[in-house]
Amino acid sequence: MKIVRMNEIEGKINMRGVLAKELIDHETTRVMNLIMKPGEAVPAHEVPVDVFFYVVSGKGTIQIGEEKAVVEATDIVLCPPNTIMALWADQDEDFVVLNVKTPNMK
Repeated sequence: MKIVRMNEIEGKINMRGVLAKELIDHETTRVMNLIMKPGEAVPAHEVPVDVFFYVVSGKGTIQIGEEKAVVEATDIVLCPPNTIMALWADQDEDFVVLNVKTPNMK
């Protein structure tokens, strides 16, 4: 059995400018833990694979295509391939999200 302890993994600032921890990286799936400080944003972009976001804690806004929604802990947001996505952390607290891509796009 492999246990991934998110709190023990060191993060680094990713190409979108937010702290990210790589939790799983194999052929079929990539899981990143994004830790966004109040007011931080991931700018609009798209990727050629399926993505979903699982909100671990905090509150923020996620945009998928033309739609934006306020989301909070335990919400899951789906994003189909080649669709614009963006994230904004609320001004009052950290916004912690799992970003899951299938298949992995290295």
